[in-house]
Amino acid sequence: MSSANASAVYDKLASNFTARNARSKRIHDAAIKSLPGGNTRSVLYYEPFPLSIKRAEGSNLFDVDGHDYVDLLGEYTAGLYGHSEPLIINAITEAAKRGINFGSQHEDEGKLAELVKQRFPSMELIRFTNSGTEATLMALSAAKAYTDRSKILVFDGGYHGGAFTFKNGKSSVVNAPHDYLIARYNDLPSVYALLDDDANRQQVAAIIVEPMMGSSGAIPPVAKFLEGMRHLATAAGAVLIFDEVMTSRMHAGGGIQSQLSASIRPDMTTLGKYIGGGMSFGAFGGKREIMELFDPRKPNALSHAGTFNNNVLTMSAGRVGLEQIFTPERASQLHARGDKLRKTLQDVSRGTLMKVTGYGSILCFHWSATEVEDIKSPQDLKDDDKTLGDVFHLYLLDRGFYIARRGFVALSLALTEAQLDGFVAVVRDFLRAHEQLVSLQGSKARL
Repeated sequence: MSSANASAVYDKLASNFTARNARSKRIHDAAIKSLPGGNTRSVLYYEPFPLSIKRAEGSNLFDVDGHDYVDLLGEYTAGLYGHSEPLIINAITEAAKRGINFGSQHEDEGKLAELVKQRFPSMELIRFTNSGTEATLMALSAAKAYTDRSKILVFDGGYHGGAFTFKNGKSSVVNAPHDYLIARYNDLPSVYALLDDDANRQQVAAIIVEPMMGSSGAIPPVAKFLEGMRHLATAAGAVLIFDEVMTSRMHAGGGIQSQLSASIRPDMTTLGKYIGGGMSFGAFGGKREIMELFDPRKPNALSHAGTFNNNVLTMSAGRVGLEQIFTPERASQLHARGDKLRKTLQDVSRGTLMKVTGYGSILCFHWSATEVEDIKSPQDLKDDDKTLGDVFHLYLLDRGFYIARRGFVALSLALTEAQLDGFVAVVRDFLRAHEQLVSLQGSKARL
C-alpha cells in the first residue's frame, strides 16, 4: 500500500479525534507534569493521546467528552465479567464491610484455590500473587530451585508480564536477569537446536510458553507444538510452564491445556487477569513436589511474601465469579462466540490486507499480505502495516468501538450479539471506505 496515502488518512482521523476529545487532551496534558508521557502503564498510550474514561457499565465505556464505546478490549482479557457485574460488586461490597485487610488467612482463599484446581487439574497446589508478572517471577524461581539449574528457555515475541518481554530475538533491558535461551514460537527445530547443546540441556531449568501467544498478536499453537514442548522438557529434565494468564478463559474455563491429554499437560501453570473477579490477581501452581518447596511447615522452605496475595476483596470477587458467573457452561459459550466472530471477520476480510488471528474469545487484527494460516510466529508478520493499524483504530473509536491500538480484542460476558453484529458491520464499512488502502491485490502490485 502507499504509506503516504495511509498517513494522509491517519492525519485526517487524528485531527478529528483531537477536535472531538478536548477534555481527554487536557487531562493527558496535565498528567504529563507528573507522569512520564502522562502514563503509568505503557500499553495504554497511543497517538495523538489516549482517551480518558470516566465510567463504565456492562459492555460500555464512557469518556470525559461525552462519547460512549462498546468495549471490545476487555481490559486485555482481565475484564471478562464486563463492568460492574452485580454479583461481583455485591461480593466486593460485602467483603469490604467485614474488613479490607486482615493480616491473616481466611476461608475464601482456600475456596478460590479449590475452584481453580477444579478447572486446572495439573495445578495440584497453588499460591496466589498480585499479578501475572509476579506469578511468572515465582514460577521461574521455583523451577530453578527445584532443578538446581539456571537457564530459562523462552520464545521470541513472548510476553510473560512486565519483567519478561522478548522481541527481535532479544531480552528486554527491564527483564528479570535470568540466563535466557530464545527459540522461535511454533518452531520445534529451533528448540531442538538450543537443547542439542550439552551446556544448555544440562542447565535448562524451565521452558515457559504461552499456549497461545497473546501480546504478540494472538497466535495459536500449530499441531504437535505443545506436545513437542512436553517431550523436550521431559527429555531435558526441565520444568514445563504454561503461561495461561490470558488463555485460562478458553473452552470450559480450564485453558488450552484442558484440551490436551494428561501426559502433555505442564508441570506448572501461571494464571492472572479475570480469575480475581477483575481485581488485582495472579497465581502459580503445579505438581505437588515442586509447590511443596513453599510449604512453611517444612525446614528450609522457600519464602513467598506479598501483603495482598490473599486480599479479602480479590478472594471474594474471584470466588463468586467462578462459582456463580463464569461457570464451565458459560465459558464454553464465550469460547464458541469468539470462534464464530473471528471466522466471520476472516470471511469479511478476504482479499484484503486485514488478517484476523486468535483462538476462542481472544483475537487480533493484523495488516499483512501473509495468509492467516501462514502466521505461526511474530516473525511471519514483519510486513504488518502499523500505520494502517493506527488508521483502523481511530476509525473504530470514531464509530464507537474500543479495541487496543495494536488490534487486540478480548470478549467479555457482557457483550451482546447485536453489539458484535454492529462491530462486524463497521469493520465491513472500513474495508469498503478504504478499499484502495487495504486491497491485497493492490498491495502485491506495488511490491
